Amino acid sequence: MDSRELTDLIAESIVREVTHAGTVTGYRRPLVGLASAADPRFPQLQRIVEPTHRLPEDMLPGARAVVAFFVPFADWVVEANARDRSRVAREWPVAYLETNALIGRITGHLMGALAEHGVRAAAAPATHNYDPASLICRWSHKSVAVIAGLGSFGLHRMVITDAGCAGRFGSLVVDCDLELAPVAPKERCLYFLDGSCHECVSRCPVNALSMDGSLDKQLCNRRLLGLASLHGSDPVADACGKCAIGPCSLGSAVHD
Repeated sequence: MDSRELTDLIAESIVREVTHAGTVTGYRRPLVGLASAADPRFPQLQRIVEPTHRLPEDMLPGARAVVAFFVPFADWVVEANARDRSRVAREWPVAYLETNALIGRITGHLMGALAEHGVRAAAAPATHNYDPASLICRWSHKSVAVIAGLGSFGLHRMVITDAGCAGRFGSLVVDCDLELAPVAPKERCLYFLDGSCHECVSRCPVNALSMDGSLDKQLCNRRLLGLASLHGSDPVADACGKCAIGPCSLGSAVHD
């Protein structure tokens, strides 16, 4: 298969897996972005995110391209979590758990399908692939998504895509060339555009977000761990999502 056919195979596979997810959680159409493994922004992550942040070549020797994808939650998942400013709606952590598992299935199936065409691939887990003490991730799906042109970081330190920020990201490194298309940078955060919105900061139940764009990861993590422990055997995880239910939850609030 040539690069165009491989690119189509990847995109079609991701859309098919999400469309037929078989989950309680509903989804909108996923977004897929691509980047060259040689993109100079990957080494910059070792300065911006973490000195030991992995490069595509670290993930897969001989890496040629990186695939990033976003699985956006259905409107009703976001709306359920927006009804109460303090209580986390059950729909949200269920979506978190189900979507993480779905992303694992997507990358697993993709690696198998690509292997049939002689293409090697590697992926990191959808979550909990970070140091438990520092909470720093050595392969940031969100940063990879930005490099692949899927979105831009907002004040809440999440990535805002054209389908919003309410959802989950996954990524895959491959040792083949793909059909790359340049994506022009686009600001999607209203606060960074004109300072008109900081709803994510005001909605955070523990004030972990600040107007200067900083995030107290430890404070946020304690909130998440506390939520998980409250539910015992209930299938609910360390997920809150209150910063992801503002104007940028379901789409970019910045219009061209």
